[in-house]
Amino acid sequence: MYCYKIGERIEEVTLSSFKGNDFQFAAVVTPTEWNEKKPEFDMGIEMEIGLDQILGTSVEVNYDSLTGSFYIPDRANITERAFRFAFALDEKGIVFIDDGDTARDIINRIMKSKKFPRPSLERFMYDFLEQIILKDQKLLEGYDHTLDEIEEQILDGSGSDALIRISDVRNDLRDLRFHYSQLIDLCQELEENENGFFKEDNERYFHLVGHRVENLYTMVGSLMDHCVQLRDYQQSITDIKQNKTIALLTIVSTIFMPLTLIVGWYGMNFRYMPELESKWGYPGVFIGSVLVVVLCLIYFKKKKWL
Repeated sequence: MYCYKIGERIEEVTLSSFKGNDFQFAAVVTPTEWNEKKPEFDMGIEMEIGLDQILGTSVEVNYDSLTGSFYIPDRANITERAFRFAFALDEKGIVFIDDGDTARDIINRIMKSKKFPRPSLERFMYDFLEQIILKDQKLLEGYDHTLDEIEEQILDGSGSDALIRISDVRNDLRDLRFHYSQLIDLCQELEENENGFFKEDNERYFHLVGHRVENLYTMVGSLMDHCVQLRDYQQSITDIKQNKTIALLTIVSTIFMPLTLIVGWYGMNFRYMPELESKWGYPGVFIGSVLVVVLCLIYFKKKKWL
């Protein structure tokens, strides 16, 4: 178990009791430690923690506490991996129930980089949520550059795997959009402050971080629209190529249809067909066939079908 005092700086401390302190705290415990020490936190929570069952970020308002969970996609592998942990909160502090190091790593980053002129639980939660989305602006800019690169490959005809890459990007963006949507709901629930745990002046922290998440949500929506446009563009180029191939095959078939007729006509070998006995029969048919091909080609060129 790790305990932290929320002061001008986050300071790791040893607490034997979480009651009657003159400061607000944050704690990180494992599910086993939570079950053993739950009464010491005096939050009146009868919550069974099953971290494997966490499928999203959410918060629930209880009579004298807030409980919820975080589901944070791994930015290095968004569709395949996520970090999950639960939390319980009241006016005295917040407890993270985590069987990994995610919550503790976030708190350690706050310890190293932040100083609170007016320390409070609300400001701590603001920075905690900020750490979750800290590098997402650059992440989304990276997806934007990737889509621009795919678009250039489609234009120069080298994007043979464009649809696969677009699908991969869109899957990541879809998961991020769902993640941001849940974070927005969390921030709005905290800002409502239904239980009165937060000072009214400090509710703005949740509004600020919620607004930033909303901006990321909007960016993801724009990128997803770009994915759809690129997918449609790639499909239209594929259709154009297929149409050109079909048109070429149609032209070839059209050219050889008269030749097929000639072959069928003289393949009948009727007894009194004069051309069969004429010494000019073969050269005449040959020259006629060549003229048919040449005239067809000239016609198609004038029509710009070739």
